[in-house]
Amino acid sequence: MVFEGLADKLQDTFKRLRGRGKLSETDVSEALREVRMALLEADVNFKVVKDFVSRVKERAIGQEVMDSLTPGQQVVKIVYDELAALMGGTQSRLNISSRPPTVIMLVGLQGAGKTTTAGKLANLLQRQNKRPLLVAADVYRPAAIKQLQVLGQQLDIPVFTLGDQESPVTIAQKSIDQANALLRDVVIIDTAGRLHINEELMQELRLIKGQAKPHEILLVVDAMTGQDAVGVAEAFNGQLGLDGVILTKLDGDARGGAALSIKAVTGCPIKFAGMGEKLDALEPFYPDRMASRILGMGDVLGLIEKAQASLDLDKARELEKKLRKDSFTFDDFLEQLQQVRKLGSMEQILSMIPGMGSQLKQLKNAELDEKDLKRTEAIIRSMTKKERQDPALINGSRRKRIASGSGTKVQDVNRLLKQFEETRKMMKRFQLMQKSGRKPKGFNLPFFK
Repeated sequence: MVFEGLADKLQDTFKRLRGRGKLSETDVSEALREVRMALLEADVNFKVVKDFVSRVKERAIGQEVMDSLTPGQQVVKIVYDELAALMGGTQSRLNISSRPPTVIMLVGLQGAGKTTTAGKLANLLQRQNKRPLLVAADVYRPAAIKQLQVLGQQLDIPVFTLGDQESPVTIAQKSIDQANALLRDVVIIDTAGRLHINEELMQELRLIKGQAKPHEILLVVDAMTGQDAVGVAEAFNGQLGLDGVILTKLDGDARGGAALSIKAVTGCPIKFAGMGEKLDALEPFYPDRMASRILGMGDVLGLIEKAQASLDLDKARELEKKLRKDSFTFDDFLEQLQQVRKLGSMEQILSMIPGMGSQLKQLKNAELDEKDLKRTEAIIRSMTKKERQDPALINGSRRKRIASGSGTKVQDVNRLLKQFEETRKMMKRFQLMQKSGRKPKGFNLPFFK
């Protein structure tokens, strides 16, 4: 989970505060000392930490908190507000030109993931009904042009290239004419990077900026590099004047320092976050939602948006009809499994549910193992079409064949068949209760009212 170490420490600290009826200034100071250590360990800039803790303390020892019936919760609310403000407060959107094409220039060091991010950004904009054109302006890195062309083919998005003999400045300039000719309303320029910042790189980028006149210059930085990312952002911003930052690999074991420091140090907002390897794993960055996740409050809005973007509503309605007719099969089970996996890893999904953040550690070693989902899918795919439609056909010899075909054990097949049968019985019971207007024991959900 993103910010895992920081989130665990902050949640443990505030759990102790929430249980107290009254807070003293000493209580607040001790809690903020732990907050300070947690932020520093997460590689947050020292000055940023100092200012952050100072602001929180000033608000936390005021009368509104000390006299409150729930002072611990008030302190958490203050930390949430300040965390969100630290990362920019509200979502920072792309500057879309009223006169197409909108030109977006991606810059950054080599290895930050610019080319892949160019594809992800194009994919995101295409899903928002934009018509992007990818531009291969990295003429130095071997296979950079080919990599962008492959991404373009996968996404069905055109890629403009003049090969590796033309200058990047010329390529960027001519890409605008190509966008107009193809009626493309967004141009995404994938520029070259270097292993380190140097004057040659900056001069080239300044020339591209002068010719292409981008509406957005976005720096792509690897969140795993921690404070180095902040230094890179400062350097690029000073030379080019950045409009925003895209943090990649924010789904890894990044300590979080870059995300919590960049806006405060450079003034540049984080506009997008890379949350995985797939081409749909680029998300708009919401400071308030990220602060909520760090403090274990979840991100329900983010989860809803993921579901709306990933899940097929028509298939959901079709499934409901099958449940009513008691005709739920292993094919339906497999389809639902694939739909859920589109939302991301189970760990990511649960981290977005309020109250689940602190329990992820216990769950991680149990039913959250991604291998279990893959094993289940392999077992179902090893069944014949008739077996998926009618699991009652699966006798002993068939179970051995399915286990052999899926690289699993017979016990795994038995376990899945039992779980499937229990799921069907439960769904059938719920349907009957819904028809009769009765509510099953232990449930108090609106669905059953």
